[in-house]
Amino acid sequence: MEIFTETGGEAKEISHREWRGGYECSAVITTSTILKEEIQQIYQIPDYKFWEIPNGINVGEIKRKIDPGTVKRRYGIHPCLPIVLFTGRMAYQKGPDLLIEAAARVLKKKNAQFVIIGEGGMRSHCEYQAQKLGIGNSCNFLGYAPEGIVIDWFNSCDLVCVPSRNEPFGIVVLEAWDARKPVVVSDAVALVDNFKTGVIAYTTPSSIAWGLNYVLEGLGHNKMGKNGYDLLKNKYNWKTIAEKTLEVYEKIIEK
Repeated sequence: MEIFTETGGEAKEISHREWRGGYECSAVITTSTILKEEIQQIYQIPDYKFWEIPNGINVGEIKRKIDPGTVKRRYGIHPCLPIVLFTGRMAYQKGPDLLIEAAARVLKKKNAQFVIIGEGGMRSHCEYQAQKLGIGNSCNFLGYAPEGIVIDWFNSCDLVCVPSRNEPFGIVVLEAWDARKPVVVSDAVALVDNFKTGVIAYTTPSSIAWGLNYVLEGLGHNKMGKNGYDLLKNKYNWKTIAEKTLEVYEKIIEK
């Protein structure tokens, strides 16, 4: 049996059903160690039931032959400016407000543009925050964007930032790696090998800013994006994930 849970505000009935599922099942599949620890904390499921099998993507679906300068000009951005990309729900959990504060610190040292894709309750707050910090002209809030535009920006950006306060997995990291881009993530994200496939920051604006500056200063020299792609091909492809999932079911059937 697989259990999926979200932090905070679960309805009592959903919470009870998840607890009962974990109590009665033979195995629990989680996508990350972080999610496993959350489930154990909430439902007290014994350790022996857990199997960790990650999510994945179709490798090669993000990478495109795109001229970044053309994409940037389309949005009024100078083609030589480095781009930091955020894509996700504009919600407290995803930390877009942390990124805006970090952006203000980065822009004191470097010229860059921040492209923020996504809708949600924090969008208006983040737009106000950017204006208040005097960086409104350097933050491009695109709102909801169709898949083609998101893919354009994955291929045109220089790095992807995932500043989540809570992130049971983080598909966006895999998508960034598929585009061979380095990532800067908060320590709520479990996928990154620090300084090899990306940079892990504390969940604070100052630490996120440090990570962004580190990557921006090393653009063209670090191999974190390529290393991430190599890991993606070997670990996060659906064939490998399917084989591991079958292994779980086979072992349960044998018992």
